[in-house]
Amino acid sequence: MSSIDESRTDHREELPAPASTGRGVRLPRRARRAQLLTAAREVFVAQGYHAAAMDDIAERAGVSKPVLYQHFPGKLDLYLALLDESCDAMINAAAAALESTDDNKHRVTATMHAFYQYVAGAEGAFRLVFESDLTNEPAVRARIDRVTTECAKLIAHVIRDDTGLPAEQSQLLAVSLVGMGQVSARFWLQETGTISQGDAASLVAGLAWRGIGGYPRTDER
Repeated sequence: MSSIDESRTDHREELPAPASTGRGVRLPRRARRAQLLTAAREVFVAQGYHAAAMDDIAERAGVSKPVLYQHFPGKLDLYLALLDESCDAMINAAAAALESTDDNKHRVTATMHAFYQYVAGAEGAFRLVFESDLTNEPAVRARIDRVTTECAKLIAHVIRDDTGLPAEQSQLLAVSLVGMGQVSARFWLQETGTISQGDAASLVAGLAWRGIGGYPRTDER
């Protein structure tokens, strides 16, 4: 984890005002699980894994600890469930962006905007994926790596189909594009400058297209 990342996870942040509690209200299991995940996300994003406690999460959700433990046996189980949800959201957003058009320039733009929208999300879920303070835990590391791997696979498939490049080369280019989106979006958010989210994503998309656009489609050769 970089020094920039550590500076963001070394302090506790003030939690947003809680929603109406669920104490005393019987909810279907799926709805209760969703409520607990929402509360846990708020606590983990604000405090980090190590500082967060199951007591905090139960209180945030407005339930008793036994109710929380009925759904998640421990704090790590709860954190991994949140990571799975957050990782799936980013991967699905990238897939939707790639499928939104057949024009590759527009695909690059849509994908960069997807990364920026994810990082700028009000829930701060990106911190669970990109700024976790539990990266030494193998199960956590595997999920974080899955975001890069799965997004890169989606992009590599498009590159290989369109350019005819070998799979290994396509994958390397794809990982580079994913890294460009992830790192630049996080930098933009941390800097809090005057560039709007849309303008920042479009600016980086232009840079990415100038590079990847140099590999012509097989039907244009």
